[in-house]
Amino acid sequence: MSLREALAGGGGLLLLLLTLVEFAPIKVNPWSAIAKAIGRAINADVLKELGAVKQGLADHIRMDDERNADEHRARILRFNNELLRDIPRTKEEFIDILADIDYYERYCDEHKGYKNNRASHAIANISRVYDDRLREHDFLASSSNERDTEDTLDT
Repeated sequence: MSLREALAGGGGLLLLLLTLVEFAPIKVNPWSAIAKAIGRAINADVLKELGAVKQGLADHIRMDDERNADEHRARILRFNNELLRDIPRTKEEFIDILADIDYYERYCDEHKGYKNNRASHAIANISRVYDDRLREHDFLASSSNERDTEDTLDT
């Protein structure tokens, strides 16, 4: 069977049919589907490696986020420990630690599998002490506040 006989027979009809279907108002694109199938077959190994790289990147991001949350938790626990040892703190230091607490609690809410049992009591204590100091106006004065007070007293 020659090429001419094949085209005259069913091959030419199939070629014509695929071309007509592609130009029809219906969005069926057989040539694109065939090209995609061939492309997937040729690039199967690359696509498999790309999937592995994506998974590795996702794992790395998850570990980095957990490490960041661990650092926030460590700062919270350290600050609470200093409060328990009666080390005075400024209002600005409380505001900074409250921002750490906000980040940490948001992370815990978004990642239910992350263990939070070590910081929940420390957070409650920090919040309680902050409320007490706010009510009593007895934060440690920051050095800039002390200079302002001294300047006022000198004049």
